[in-house]
Parts: sequence; structure tokens; C-alpha cells
Amino acid sequence: MEKILDRFLRYVSLDTQSEDDRDVVPSTEKQLVLARLLKKELEEMGAENVTLSEHGYVYASIPATVKGKVPALGFIAHMDTAPAMPGYPVKPRIVQNYDGGDIILNDEKNVVMRRSEFDFLGECIGRDLIVTDGTTLLGADDKAGVAEIMTMAEILLSDSSIAHGEIRIGFTPDEEVGRGADYFDVEGFDAAAAYTVDGGALGELEYENFNAASGHVFIRGNNIHPGSAKNKMINAVLVGMEFQSLLPVAENPMYTEGYEGFFHLDRFEGNVESVRMEYIIRDHDREKFERKKELFGKSAAFINEKYGEGTLTVSLKDSYYNMKEKIEPSQYLIDIAKEAMLAAGVTPSVLPIRGGTDGARLSYMGLPCPNLCTGGYNFHGKYECIPVDALEKTAEILLEIAGRFFTHHKDAHKKKTF
Repeated sequence: MEKILDRFLRYVSLDTQSEDDRDVVPSTEKQLVLARLLKKELEEMGAENVTLSEHGYVYASIPATVKGKVPALGFIAHMDTAPAMPGYPVKPRIVQNYDGGDIILNDEKNVVMRRSEFDFLGECIGRDLIVTDGTTLLGADDKAGVAEIMTMAEILLSDSSIAHGEIRIGFTPDEEVGRGADYFDVEGFDAAAAYTVDGGALGELEYENFNAASGHVFIRGNNIHPGSAKNKMINAVLVGMEFQSLLPVAENPMYTEGYEGFFHLDRFEGNVESVRMEYIIRDHDREKFERKKELFGKSAAFINEKYGEGTLTVSLKDSYYNMKEKIEPSQYLIDIAKEAMLAAGVTPSVLPIRGGTDGARLSYMGLPCPNLCTGGYNFHGKYECIPVDALEKTAEILLEIAGRFFTHHKDAHKKKTF
């Protein structure tokens, strides 16, 4: 049986970055390289109903090893990596038996992962740690989740003595650009519930996430020669800075934590004549989320009143909503995951996601879908890393969940019968 480390390293070697501002799914053809590989590997393992959809979704089934009517359970991860940081060529390195000091990722470029900046490194002492070479992200988000699900699948397909119901597997494209659930076939997936394997540190378990929107701002300036610009020039760069100043300074990601929401200016580009700005707007509380969007619109109206209608154009689009209200009626999913973690020797930590997953949208599409850890840290950047044993433990947790989901429904059926 293949080691999960080898599987993970194979997947991260492939460039699967998605791209924003594209109307097609998948947004990049290169995601299909991994999709085709996963389809082939699942077929070779002996999975059933293995398909690759026209939009790059990979689906498969693992048949039940028990008799009786038990609903199917799904496990889902995404294949793309974030466009926020170069994603190729990934050159991972394993820091064996990490000693607790600073880790030099790239001596030539002076990229150092400093213990003083990353508290989690204290939890990694004595463990083998997979890191980057300081020039790309690693891709553990979410190829760790992919590798963990594939390892679970290989074990279940090779050992019929493990009691479990039918298992569904889904791998999605374009999660990082907010379109991972656009063409997910919930009806064809035919599962009562699922877990996304797309979280962070080992033990994390999440069923609350941000309400999310994207905000696009276009500013039309008026570029006049500075020698004769008085009362004529409108500097789009300065107007953009003014628009940003109208948003609350404290509601910036660098000042927030826990349930606190934010406005995040993700891109600012342009010149005196025109500027483009891209924001993400987040809040766990739906009412506060709506107020944030309202303030965004009022700030735009103020700019147009000051500089002339049409100076600033805003478009707002909701991305996903907090899945808490969809998961709470299926609280047993959280209980099962907690029990599975404890059985694997991992302490569960139920946290709100300061981000989102495919599971948020899928929960609103009728598939309750809390989020499980992958074991990784520092996603979307050059300091991304993951302990080898976290990959192994997460795969073990998935196996425990598969068995406990079956037991839960079997016991529930007995109670109804008697």
C-alpha cells in the first residue's frame, strides 16, 4: 500500500492553480491533469462509478461492507490551489525531527520561518515537517485533503473486514476562487451528509464559517497634465485611497480574530486615469454582514456625490453563507467527528472557520457538510507546511468516521424498529 507521504508529494508536484475572473469551470485546464490522475488511481483501486464530469469534478463510490439500508456518507476535497502565491514548481523539503528552531526555507532569498513568528511550530517539535523552498505555496490546501481521502479509499477498498456503509468521494475544482460548488452534482452524489477535508491544524472541526461577498470597484479618473491640473484633474489612485479610508480601520484582517469580520482590500492596481480595486467582505453574523455591504455601497455613493456620478462603480456579489444553521439540525455529524478524533488519539477543537469551504455552499444545496482538519498550517503562502504524521492521523480519522457513521445509523434504525 502506498505511503500517504508519497501520494501527497505526487499531487503537490502538479500545478493546479485556479484563476479568478474567468467564467468557465474549471478556470484552468491544468486542474484536469490532477483530475484525470485521481480518476485513474480510483479505478485502479477498485472504486465504483468513477467519473470525471465535463466541468472537472471527480466522483467515485466505495461499496458498503455491511448489509442493511444505511445512507451513504461523502468525503470531499478540492484539487485547485490558491492564485494568491506562485504554485509551481513546488519543491517540498522534509525537515526531519524538527528541533524547534528557525527553519531556513531559502538561504539565497533569505526566507526564514521563524519560531518567534509562528507559535504552532512549538507543536511540531520532534515531528517530520513538510515545508516549501520559500518561492511557492505548498498546496496542502487542499492536496493534503485529497491525499487523505485517497488513502482512506485505498484502505477501505483493500480491507472488507472494516464495517462501513456506502462511501461517496468528490473532488472539486475552483474552490479557491469561490466556484467549487457551482456544478457539484448533489443529487447524483446521493449522500445523506458529507465532510469536506479542507481545514487546518490536526483536530480542527468546523461548522461555522463566514458569510462572504466579493466587492469590485472601478474608478474613472481624469488625467490632466499636472502643470494645468487645477480644478480639472481627478486622480483615480487618490480617490481609491479615499474610498478605502471610509471603511473602518479596525475591520481589517490584520486586526481581527475569532468571530470578528472584516473588509479586505485584496488588489489595488491602476494609475491616475483608472483604478481597479478588489475586496472580500466577511462576517459570521448575517446582520453585521449585511451592514458591511450597506456601508460599502454608501461609501461609493459618497465618492460619486463628491467627484461626480460615475466616478466610482461598485459591484457586490455574495459568495456563500454561514453553514451553521444548516449543520445544527444534523449535530450528530459533529459528535461522530469528535468521537473519531478521540479514538485516533487526537483532541478535537471546534472552531469557527475564518474563511469558507465548498461545504458552506453544499450545505445550502441540501448536503450537510461540516469541515475537517487536514493537518496543515499557513495556507496560501510560502510558509505553508504540514507534519507528515498529521497526514497519517487525518486519514485515520476519516476511517473512524466512516465506521461510526454506519454504527450511528444502524443504532438509530434499531431504535425506530423497537
